[in-house]
Amino acid sequence: MRRITTLLACGVLAVGLAGCQKDGGAGLAEKLDQIDKRLASIEKNLASGGGAARPGPRGKNQRRPQRPRPDAKTTYSVPVEGSPSTGAATAKVTIVKGFEFACPFCMRVIPTLDQIKKEYGNDVRIVYKNFIVHPSTATIPALASCAAHLQGKYDQMAKLIWEKGFKANRNLSKDNMLALAKEAGLDMSKFTKDLDGPQCKKKVRQDQAELAKVGTTGTPAFYINGRFLSGARPFDQFKVLIDEELKKADQRIKGGTPAAKYYQEWVVKKGKKAL
Repeated sequence: MRRITTLLACGVLAVGLAGCQKDGGAGLAEKLDQIDKRLASIEKNLASGGGAARPGPRGKNQRRPQRPRPDAKTTYSVPVEGSPSTGAATAKVTIVKGFEFACPFCMRVIPTLDQIKKEYGNDVRIVYKNFIVHPSTATIPALASCAAHLQGKYDQMAKLIWEKGFKANRNLSKDNMLALAKEAGLDMSKFTKDLDGPQCKKKVRQDQAELAKVGTTGTPAFYINGRFLSGARPFDQFKVLIDEELKKADQRIKGGTPAAKYYQEWVVKKGKKAL
């Protein structure tokens, strides 16, 4: 019997755009359990110089039912409190990016997001949330970026992880994260404590649960004022949804909703809470 050593794979989306996806759409409880096991194994395996934990085998004919996909016309409630972001808090449109540092398509879409920032300025903010598809490789950089965020240096650390971690021979090891944190000028004592501490582990698990609840199964996944867009899409496809949401926001803000409370009031509170 052939042993399958991974539960996860990068697949091509039906529309021809690629993203990192799970085989068969594993259930939320199972995925969170995988992440919990990975988080628990970091200190035991990596801190002591051991190898990375691997998922167990799957039965030869075992298949999981596919989860339903989010509807692009529906507004989903995606909380953003405590997550790193770029852009103004008063932005009319919030783009939540669900991603992991082990996903090539998550990196491929970065220039598109940069173009969005340039085109829309303060009208758009981008919020980053972890959605781990490959626990054995993506968990440590997720924790590292969280630890950097606690020191106000998420952007610097994330850029280094992509450029000198992912692109550099896919080196997402704990040792490399420590080296990158030092290069980013972080307080290394605090960084090491937060990297291994409960706060970032809780945040990574929370991100995973919140995104899975609204139908995320692969990366990158985007929620544009709560409206779903999957994969490394070109700028024009983002623009359609952004422009539609800007019109809605302008009308509602003119109607009395404070810009600083717009996302919380119209997306988090009024959006669909689960798929």
